[in-house]
Amino acid sequence: MIQCDFDGTITTEDASFILLDEFADGDWKHLWRRYKQGKISVGHFNRQAFAMVKADKQNLLEATRGRLKMRAGFQEFVAYCHRKGYRLVIVSNGLDFYIEAILRDIGMEEIEVFSARTQFHPEGLQVQYIGPDDKVIDDDFKKTYVSLFLESGYRVIYIGNGASDIAPAKQCHRIFATDQLLAGCHEANLDCTPFTNFHDIVREMELL
Repeated sequence: MIQCDFDGTITTEDASFILLDEFADGDWKHLWRRYKQGKISVGHFNRQAFAMVKADKQNLLEATRGRLKMRAGFQEFVAYCHRKGYRLVIVSNGLDFYIEAILRDIGMEEIEVFSARTQFHPEGLQVQYIGPDDKVIDDDFKKTYVSLFLESGYRVIYIGNGASDIAPAKQCHRIFATDQLLAGCHEANLDCTPFTNFHDIVREMELL
């Protein structure tokens, strides 16, 4: 099976940063710096940062439409997975409502997605991560799902781009990496395959 990140991997930009830049009523970048320094969890960051966002769902979705580009070859990659019988799952620290909308817009809404769950309130968005056991988890969301899939007997191929992808990727049988994940793999001496687009990944997977 294939576990794939979303923001910065399937898309070329991070939708959550676009939304926070435009709609957050407060210094969300201070929270982001604390998260990058390892002082707060991803769950804490998203709860606090998106609590600053009071816009409704429609306005938030309109802000991402037309501004987010899909990484080249993604739709062909999905078709390839179907042909080969690979289970493709998106596991993302991003928010469910925009991931689902973006996939729906490109006709890919059937893909399994595990991400932060969002509730809309006038006083701000409420965001939380729910693990496979239906309990709220604050950190290691992606790693938790890798562990679940490995325990279920899958050989897992990981695709990602960010620092939060390093820990889950370490558990997997094969890693396709770009950007921060690629740098992290090199630093940790992890074997990985660089990619620029999903055509690169299909070509390499044909050699497996």
